[in-house]
Amino acid sequence: MTARRPCPPAPGPLEQYAVGFDDLFDSLAQRRGFRQYLTGLLAPRERNKTLTCLERINTRRLERLLDDPRTAPHAGGVLVIDDSGDRKDGTATANVGRQWLGRYGKTDNGVVTVTTLWADERLYYPLHAVPYTPARHFPKGRSDPGFATKLQIAAALARRATEAGVYFRAVAADCAYGDQDGFRGELATAGLPFVMALKRHRGTWAYGPDAHTPVDA
Repeated sequence: MTARRPCPPAPGPLEQYAVGFDDLFDSLAQRRGFRQYLTGLLAPRERNKTLTCLERINTRRLERLLDDPRTAPHAGGVLVIDDSGDRKDGTATANVGRQWLGRYGKTDNGVVTVTTLWADERLYYPLHAVPYTPARHFPKGRSDPGFATKLQIAAALARRATEAGVYFRAVAADCAYGDQDGFRGELATAGLPFVMALKRHRGTWAYGPDAHTPVDA
């Protein structure tokens, strides 16, 4: 078996982190590309290069976070659900569509990704991310078996976090998710407690004398 050729090291302490992922790559070019990718993530630039096999890399990254006592999630943290949109020209990309991009505060052509993040009072780090695919990309539109709303993706990601061994006290989200009865119901069915924001006049269930809306509160 041919011995692996040494890879030019990443800058400073980044190399020690990068070495832990080398077994995921088959070639020197991939290992070099991963180091460039990590460096790019930390560089002050608007865009970073993408990298193949990101799913495997993310799995390994989470394993290292969960195994380290300094970063391991605990039952006092929270699981934050949100989505982020980026403008994208053209229509060829699978997840592109004209949709609301919260980052820009308007509807535009772009890609929206639903994400989960674990946080406590000391630190936070991203967990999983799944791009939302607009209905027009599916043969049967919204009724297509492969189509999933952002709310359905978010609920699946919350369950995925628990399956990965991520502990948290509650799921937290803004009113884009908190105002959706179905989404809160999915979390309740999965046994996941939650703290959700509501729009000022959006009501939710409460005992008679208690506050039903943020305005009442």
